[in-house]
Amino acid sequence: MIYVTGDMHGDVSRLNAKLKKDDTLIICGDFGFIWTGKRSENTILKKIGNLKFNVAFVDGCHENFDLLEGYPVDEWNGGKVRVISKKLVHLMRGEIYTIEEKTFFTFGGGSSNDYDMRIDANTWYKREQPTSSEIKYGSDKLLEHNNKVDYIITHEPPQTLKNCLNIDTNQQLEINAFFDNIIKTCTFKNWFFGKTHINKRIPPHFYSLFDEMVKIT
Repeated sequence: MIYVTGDMHGDVSRLNAKLKKDDTLIICGDFGFIWTGKRSENTILKKIGNLKFNVAFVDGCHENFDLLEGYPVDEWNGGKVRVISKKLVHLMRGEIYTIEEKTFFTFGGGSSNDYDMRIDANTWYKREQPTSSEIKYGSDKLLEHNNKVDYIITHEPPQTLKNCLNIDTNQQLEINAFFDNIIKTCTFKNWFFGKTHINKRIPPHFYSLFDEMVKIT
């Protein structure tokens, strides 16, 4: 089975899910367990990697990208991942994976709402914001798959969804515009995102997720 949930921000209790062996839990950004690099944090990452189910996450805005990008890159279910610890992997931007015969397009990153505070605390990373080259890579990957996937997993929502939810409506990002274009050009069953910190289904295809866990297969 495959399950999807929203931002975790390093909350270990959110991983007490009753998933079975070889199930997969996908997290829509702000995983939050890769932040300090301390021994205690690495111990938690190893424990997560040793769970009986797979844990896979796209990056959000609250990750330590200096640490995250230090992990080795490997292939997992047809796409590139950073292997954090055994069954714990980072789903990279613009990749397409096949899990239980379903295809997933993933694209993490975004823009922090608490930018000013994090700049002062030296905890903001420019790499949270996707680049034009990453967007082109993702667009090319979708073209390779004839612009058709089963599911889309992102941290940021498309701009039209931001407007619908009345969230960050003044924030115009290249990534949000790219996502709006995907809506127009691609075929998909459902799109899951976590940035908004609410649990809400937006018909016909979209899910904003926070602490809710949705089973999709």
